[in-house]
Amino acid sequence: MTREEIQNGLSEILEEVAGVNPDDVSEEKSFTEDLEVDSLSMVEVVVAAEEKFGVKIPDDAVQDLRTVGDAITFIEKAAA
Repeated sequence: MTREEIQNGLSEILEEVAGVNPDDVSEEKSFTEDLEVDSLSMVEVVVAAEEKFGVKIPDDAVQDLRTVGDAITFIEKAAA
């Protein structure tokens, strides 16, 4: 799975869960500051990402996923 495929998947999830415009999703964007994803929506994003990409994202790792790029890198490693 490429970084681009993961980003596209995250874009779909963010649009569905938090109403984020997919065009606004890029690696350097912060979930909370730039995309305005609140903590409850972030939990939904994590659950949806786990299902979509077949990975487990532990609760203690979620707090380290500040940007879209952080999440892409984590999913890449977890799926490898």
